[in-house]
Amino acid sequence: MHYLDNSATTVVSSAAAQKALEIMTENFGNPSSLHTLGINAEHELEAARDKVARAIGADSGEITFTSGGTEANNLALFGAAEAKRRTCKRVIISSTEHSSVLEAAKKLSDSGFEVVRISLAEDGVIRPEDVASAVTPDTSLVSVMLVNNETGAINPVAEIFEAVRLKNKSVLCHTDAVQAFGKLDIKVKKLGADLLTVSAHKVHAPKGCGALYIKKGARILPRQYGGEQEKRIRPGTEPLPAIAAFGVACSEFEIEKNLALVTDLNNYARERLSAIDGVLINSPENALPYVLNITAGRVRSETMLHFLEEREIYVSSGSACAKGKPSHVLAAMGYSRQRADSALRISFSKFSTRDDVDALAEGIALGLKILAHR
Repeated sequence: MHYLDNSATTVVSSAAAQKALEIMTENFGNPSSLHTLGINAEHELEAARDKVARAIGADSGEITFTSGGTEANNLALFGAAEAKRRTCKRVIISSTEHSSVLEAAKKLSDSGFEVVRISLAEDGVIRPEDVASAVTPDTSLVSVMLVNNETGAINPVAEIFEAVRLKNKSVLCHTDAVQAFGKLDIKVKKLGADLLTVSAHKVHAPKGCGALYIKKGARILPRQYGGEQEKRIRPGTEPLPAIAAFGVACSEFEIEKNLALVTDLNNYARERLSAIDGVLINSPENALPYVLNITAGRVRSETMLHFLEEREIYVSSGSACAKGKPSHVLAAMGYSRQRADSALRISFSKFSTRDDVDALAEGIALGLKILAHR
């Protein structure tokens, strides 16, 4: 098997899986219970919170666990916007955000907020000056993703947030860092983020868990009610097996080592794939190497995807959450509908190899020979 869809989800590491099993079968108490099992579970919860916090240079009290990146993004947008609804009704996002931000922003627009969407520059990233020019005295929130989930383009988030605060220092700044977390050395203070989203299943931990960093002093309103958990920002019994495994996965990060490995792999993939007649590279040259977006001739993405799948080569046709819909990201980059319709997203992990790339290149070359004439 050649798995190259790691931006959609990753295999759970052995240590993380073992920790989840331990919590489910041994230390299975409710962290809110006052007896020994509950207290032991609470210790596991706080140990995991500390590991997630240290991974982004935050204090453990600034980490709120959620069910995943989508919930964390929703909590950031709705929570920040609603907290300032009476005085500030402008929200600024980039036009190429993950659907969990785009759809949340649409809902805010429907409920009376003014939502401004910033377009990409020619090099496929968001420019600080373009965001800053949209900031007004009644702006409550700016949300710009750190790494694009379809192309790997890295937005200059630190510079964007600095420019925003020069215009209006009271604006809350949020970044969806799901695709960057564990792959780049993220530090919230260097980014200047008030709110930052991460997800467990992108970093070799189980699905069903994520976190929102909320800078101390930043005020957001909850989206759920009914308990004292997570400082009442995200009430409900915590999914401790997933959270504890998430903490273990964070403790396994080897960012510099793995970035070097994947950079070499990405360069090799670009070389192999560019040599195939009809293949075009869509990701910018300076994109995060974990993500490589290509166009495979005139064969539609879904057709090529299933051709590769028959050979146990697994990629995606774009964001997993889009479920095959045309890419709004490639459209925003100025690519034609035909080029976008044939796009594939290849995404690596620390477990990916050159054998995976060789199998992919051979599979696409064969697919173009067979499928292009149907």
